[in-house]
Amino acid sequence: MPLESNARIAKALAERGYNAEREAVTLLAGATDPTAAIAATVDRAPDEALRITADHVREAIDHTDKSAAPPDETGQSPVETKGSSATEPGATETVADPVTTDGASAMDVDTGAASDPATADAPTVDPGTADPPTADPATADSPTADPATTDSPTADPATADSPTVDSATAADTSRDLDLRDLEVGNDMTGRSTGTGEYSDFVTTFRDRYERLSKVLRGRVNHRPAEAIANMPGGGDAAMIGLVNDVRSTKSGHWLVELEDTTGTFPALVMKDKGLADVVDEILLDECVAVEGTLADDAGILFADSLHFPDVPRTHNPGGADRHVQAALISDVHVGSDEFMADAWHSFADWLHTPEADPVEYILLAGDMVEGVGVYPDQDEELDIVDIYEQYEAFAEHLKEVPADTEIVMIPGNHDAVRLAEPQPGFNDEIRAIMDVHDARIVSNPATVSVEGVEVLMYHGVSLDEVIAELPEEKASYDEPHKAMYQLLKKRHVAPQFGGHTRVAPEERDYLVIEDVPDVFHTGHVHKLGWGKYHNVLAVNSGCWQAQTDFQKSVNIDPDAGYAPILDLDTLDMTVRKFS
Repeated sequence: MPLESNARIAKALAERGYNAEREAVTLLAGATDPTAAIAATVDRAPDEALRITADHVREAIDHTDKSAAPPDETGQSPVETKGSSATEPGATETVADPVTTDGASAMDVDTGAASDPATADAPTVDPGTADPPTADPATADSPTADPATTDSPTADPATADSPTVDSATAADTSRDLDLRDLEVGNDMTGRSTGTGEYSDFVTTFRDRYERLSKVLRGRVNHRPAEAIANMPGGGDAAMIGLVNDVRSTKSGHWLVELEDTTGTFPALVMKDKGLADVVDEILLDECVAVEGTLADDAGILFADSLHFPDVPRTHNPGGADRHVQAALISDVHVGSDEFMADAWHSFADWLHTPEADPVEYILLAGDMVEGVGVYPDQDEELDIVDIYEQYEAFAEHLKEVPADTEIVMIPGNHDAVRLAEPQPGFNDEIRAIMDVHDARIVSNPATVSVEGVEVLMYHGVSLDEVIAELPEEKASYDEPHKAMYQLLKKRHVAPQFGGHTRVAPEERDYLVIEDVPDVFHTGHVHKLGWGKYHNVLAVNSGCWQAQTDFQKSVNIDPDAGYAPILDLDTLDMTVRKFS
């Protein structure tokens, strides 16, 4: 039976150990008998070839045509390109429709509510919109709705009509690789220096303080803790420090103890100062600035204002000088018995269509595989129980992606790397398994410059901590992008030490957000959410794993089978559903 999609063509070649050019896949998909065409192409490909080219396919087809039996009554040889689609005439290819509406924004700017994948009324992010106010989900008019009761315009991938691919014009839509520009920064793979000694932690936090305090020094007239302790009482003072402690007093005020390189000093935030909302957002170990007045005995600072390092409201994001796109995905979880292979095949199949020709980059934010022993009784939910076999299976799925796609991957907490962050980009053995399409495998977190767009990729384990510590209206699993806003505000992807998020001591704190990104991409929480914060697009890209028994036990309802597609020239975004 003929293979009915380009992704299946790519998969069939991958099973034989080959990558393939987009045009080669199109030619094979357009053959009357794709299976025979694949066999002939592989048989005639040079022994040293690792990638099937269009010339390989044409040569195989020409040879088969010349040596084939006489044409049948229709005049077609057994292997012949039809030059239209990968299926028989009249059939349709599995392609998902985008979650879009005419001119709608990806979020309601007035309410700050992010689009829910089930409602589909708001997919396109307008880069020119203002910052959305933080709204209470319980009262705000939000497009978020119950997927079970909301009519979604998202088409069923199994029934969506697919544009046909004309093999004669495939070369015209091929990508110009010389136009690409991709650089990776902040990659600590192979640079780990920590030994776990006390001095290593001191070095990490000193680096954090020095780099974040520079951001804050332009906003306050900073004095070191030691100098403030020697100042006369009653005067104005300001201090920048890491939060050593936050606690409430019996009278309802808050005591915030700050620490810098010279010592500690307490600041009292009075309940009538209107700073309660700000205090609610403070996490231990983050860097903040406090301005106020010293008590008469100079033993405490009465806070008048409190500042986070934050992203400037005037941030001006970059953009590509041509129309090119990147797919932002995460949490594939190959090896789980809930891995959505069909959705992945639909996604890969769509990437081979002309509609997806601008998608030249894939940025994958961790958890390529399900892993082993990550949570209690995980072995009962595994389809593949060996970690190396999980990565081998993932590599086979990755081969379905067009061979000329640039891929950047970072690890996550389910991957076979250390749990403590920053996480290096895998050991040599696993990197060799995942060496598909010359993918760039870097650390978590990492910064990626893609044709003028600065993307911060972070898997997102600290989002659990932010959501647990902050009020629900400021951080929740239903709106994960709001928790991401908090990390941008703190200019650190994992500010709190010693809690849920493990932090490894290094000479440099690789978790500091020193340079403001244009796009902040995370995963981990298996929820889809996006929005703008001070002109930074924050995207949590969902997952490719259906709900597991463990997720049911902790009340996690994942958003699975979605692929946010980012226009790198405009920073508009469309979310496509493949499940």
